[in-house]
Amino acid sequence: MASETPSNWTTLSKLPQQYFQKELLPLLSDLRLAIVLLLAIAIFSISGTVIEQGETLEFYQANYPEHPALFGFLTWKVILQVGLDHVYRTWWFLALLILFGSSLTACSFTRQLPTLKSAQRWSYYTQPRQFEKLALSAEMDAISASAVLPLLQSKRYRTYQDGDTIYARKGIAGRIGPIIVHVSMLIILAGSIFGAMTGFFAQEMVPSYETFKVEHVFDAGPWAASQIPKDWSAKVNRFWIDYTPNGTIDQFYSDLSILDAQGNEVKRKTIHVNEPLRYHGVTMYQADWAIAAVRVRFNNSPVLQLPMAKLAVPNGRVWGTWIPTKPDLSEGVSLVAKDLQGTVLIYDNDGNLLSTTRQGMEIEVNGVRLSVVELIGSTGLQIKADPGIPIVYLGFGLLMVGVAMSYFSHSQVWALQSGDRLYIGGRTNRAQVAFEREMLDILNQLEKPLNSPQPSQPS
Repeated sequence: MASETPSNWTTLSKLPQQYFQKELLPLLSDLRLAIVLLLAIAIFSISGTVIEQGETLEFYQANYPEHPALFGFLTWKVILQVGLDHVYRTWWFLALLILFGSSLTACSFTRQLPTLKSAQRWSYYTQPRQFEKLALSAEMDAISASAVLPLLQSKRYRTYQDGDTIYARKGIAGRIGPIIVHVSMLIILAGSIFGAMTGFFAQEMVPSYETFKVEHVFDAGPWAASQIPKDWSAKVNRFWIDYTPNGTIDQFYSDLSILDAQGNEVKRKTIHVNEPLRYHGVTMYQADWAIAAVRVRFNNSPVLQLPMAKLAVPNGRVWGTWIPTKPDLSEGVSLVAKDLQGTVLIYDNDGNLLSTTRQGMEIEVNGVRLSVVELIGSTGLQIKADPGIPIVYLGFGLLMVGVAMSYFSHSQVWALQSGDRLYIGGRTNRAQVAFEREMLDILNQLEKPLNSPQPSQPS
């Protein structure tokens, strides 16, 4: 078999490069592909907002049953199989982000950067016929090209002159703006991917006076282990609810403390809805509440704390517990409460209502004096960490700057002195009417010396 010659090896080595330049790069930089990818990202982002993320299997089975299926196809099995319960961390959503970023990068290198380089070049028109292709141009007699320079400079043009030819431009920021927009979008995509890979979402239901660590993580990226706090914990100093005069919930609050590894308090804050606590990149939001326990006293006994459980009722939220009133547990009463306002309903073993009491009051049931000392609430906390947020914020800041810069018009003006004739013309990429007015003003000022009356000669 004949061996491959060096020229053949060179040809084979160039094939991937040629394929990238001639086939793959034009495809990636195609505006239609970018629009399709952006629409796909938007649609799946909306689905991640509408469909609850990071919930339990029981939640999806209850809210997205197979019969009847939502929209005829959306069931809990579809949600779990496709990954719609954690859209932003699925491989296909991250692949869409990477592909869209590749499209932006290809477009920047094949279109935006060459356009910027072209705008930065000094280009002179040396032939009168070159002015014919300009949409706005004029031909004037007995005017020197040097007279154009101060007029252009007064309009904030940057001017260049080479003999009888003049080139002027302004608004180069309008060419830089789209590049900054592309760079900012790449930064936003990078921040989103980084946050999806390193962030986590957890939920904790913690009674008042309890100390806890973040343990119930529902959704986490593959690199999130370093973000879950291990060297500090949190304590719920107190949880309480403010009620309106008609008995509805106005706001609920949690007084939280952050404790270091030695149990020392390093930060303390009272949180409520829309006012979270932030510490070392972890954010704790007030999200839910429950009744954790009830503290009671029998006759003159010490205060006993008994846990309360949520009861399955058709409407509303109700918590209850059973309290023995005899040492042999042969008799007892059930305590039921629906909020932390202190009202407690007492039922016998047959489900009959015996009495209604309030926190701090004492009543007699089954021959003993029973007093409800306190209802202890639990705070429901959502705990999140997303290290990509600062990167995303940086990207959005640059995006606003880039969009503002993109509104600057990039205007170019050429002038040529050919014999006793002056050719002048220009073009702009936007604000065409304003540019035409500017050019007409320059032409009018050039014509003024010709139209001004000449001084009379003495006889």
